[in-house]
Amino acid sequence: MLVFAYKAKGADGNIIEGTVDAEEQKAAVARLRDQKLVILEIGEKITGPLEMLKALFKRKGKVYTRDLVLFSRQLSTLVGAGVPIVQSLAILENQAENPAFKEVLNAVRVDIESGLSISDALRKHPDAFPELYTSMIKAGELGGILDTILERLTAYLESNEALRAKVKSAMMYPLIVLSICFIITVFLLTFVIPRFAAIFESFGAQLPLLTQTLLDLSTFVKQPVHFIGIALSPVGLWYAYKRAYKTPMGQKWIDSQTLKLPLFGIILKKVAVARFTRTLGTLIKSGVPILQALETVASTAGNVVIAEAVLGARESIREGGHLSDPLKKSGVFPNMVTAMISVGEETGALDTMLSKIADFYDQEVDTAVKGLTSLIEPIVIVVMGTIVGTIVAAMFLPMFSMGELAGNMEGK
Repeated sequence: MLVFAYKAKGADGNIIEGTVDAEEQKAAVARLRDQKLVILEIGEKITGPLEMLKALFKRKGKVYTRDLVLFSRQLSTLVGAGVPIVQSLAILENQAENPAFKEVLNAVRVDIESGLSISDALRKHPDAFPELYTSMIKAGELGGILDTILERLTAYLESNEALRAKVKSAMMYPLIVLSICFIITVFLLTFVIPRFAAIFESFGAQLPLLTQTLLDLSTFVKQPVHFIGIALSPVGLWYAYKRAYKTPMGQKWIDSQTLKLPLFGIILKKVAVARFTRTLGTLIKSGVPILQALETVASTAGNVVIAEAVLGARESIREGGHLSDPLKKSGVFPNMVTAMISVGEETGALDTMLSKIADFYDQEVDTAVKGLTSLIEPIVIVVMGTIVGTIVAAMFLPMFSMGELAGNMEGK
């Protein structure tokens, strides 16, 4: 006999949590339904110490967006062809290449066989299926258009992934080049410049300020404590960033500053607008209620400033207002976007207007990324040239006064 932990809604609307004994999950679900309970979550309870250790040390694999895109497209085809959902999941589970995703699909299939709805079964795996995904699936279930919803999800995920890839490509190049420049500079200060220092000391003359400064910096970097600190500084900065981002105040400050960054801030703002309009348009077109759609968009915005603007719009609509007004007041969304949303609200074609805005800003991001890439290349080259040139100049400046230094040595 197995023990299953559950969360369910009673007839009075209250949430109930507890356990039930049954030979399998299907029997546990049937027993709870006999008690007039609406099951929200159910799963086998870990009881023994061995099971607890296994669960503690079990490493969860990652489900990638490409897995979700392929799954959505294939499931849409199978459901559209009339294949039952459980059988469709069994087929996709067998051919899934990612072990982590295969395990998730198996759990989803078992939950659906036990009586859970598709959206509730997917919602138990938030690492694989985000809130946006489950909300649209629920709308598809209620509207009887699951295959159509899956097609829209596939198109949305592909567009979102393409947008993310563009931003990554724009940021990856300068990060790699600057990292290499940092490593080369530390290498020169640690291993190359000290050899020149020994030569300069033998001259016994006062060195140029730039050369002396560089030698002092080399001496500082060569010390083990300082060298380890400099080598670990990128890790420390990343750790500090992650810790600060976990606090509400730190997260809000960082998100607001990223939108103001030179060069990158414009792109990030355009990406935020494109993601907001694409997500909201897809949800509304799929039949998700506007209030729920805005709540989902806020949770998937990826930026606290954007999320607060969206939640402000949600409150405005709840009180009978318009969507465009609070978005305009937030100062995050361009006037053209809020004007087009206002027209969409007045004409009753908000989802279509949002899709047009998203298409436009996708192109804007593409153009901005290409322009940024072409602009960053000379900037990075100039930065690298300045650093290396400064080091070379500092090393060769004493050579220009070699005669004077040689004279000093002869005088001795």
